[in-house]
Amino acid sequence: MKFTPATVEGAFVIDLERRADERGYFARAWCEREFAQQGLSTRIAQVNVGVSAKAGTLRGMHFQAAPHAEAKLARCARGAVFDVAVDLRPASPTFRKWHGCELSAENGRMLYVPEGCAHGYLTLTDDAELMYFTSAPYAPAAAGGVRHDDPAFAIAWPAPVTTISPQDAAWPDFRMTQP
Repeated sequence: MKFTPATVEGAFVIDLERRADERGYFARAWCEREFAQQGLSTRIAQVNVGVSAKAGTLRGMHFQAAPHAEAKLARCARGAVFDVAVDLRPASPTFRKWHGCELSAENGRMLYVPEGCAHGYLTLTDDAELMYFTSAPYAPAAAGGVRHDDPAFAIAWPAPVTTISPQDAAWPDFRMTQP
């Protein structure tokens, strides 16, 4: 795996090192030792799958507050998404900055989102499937979010948002509080 630091402190874009032949390719998408060497969480407490029927569907921007904060490792298994991490850690040098990249079944790329960041994605194709691993189990009382269109972050989404849940559309303006 090739780990490239993202514009959000502690986030990484991870590209698979493919070994290809006439059958296709083989690649590792997880190696505890390699993640630990990068200083990343190696705990996998939960695996989630989100399937979205239509392009333009936005899911996010979600986080879990401490002590239930979670790191996430996202990979698109079908179709394509624009995956985003927003730094909500006041002490971070990249506080309120975001990083976005295209994850697709074709490119096999992954995004590692550290604890203290919000995460969300916009589907770029119909029938998109995002799979993500979390370092902590879901804790409903710790769940929070920020708006995808909050001017405090100015995320440059690559396509219009056509479908969003009422909950995700109604997150309040960002406050200077730590998740």
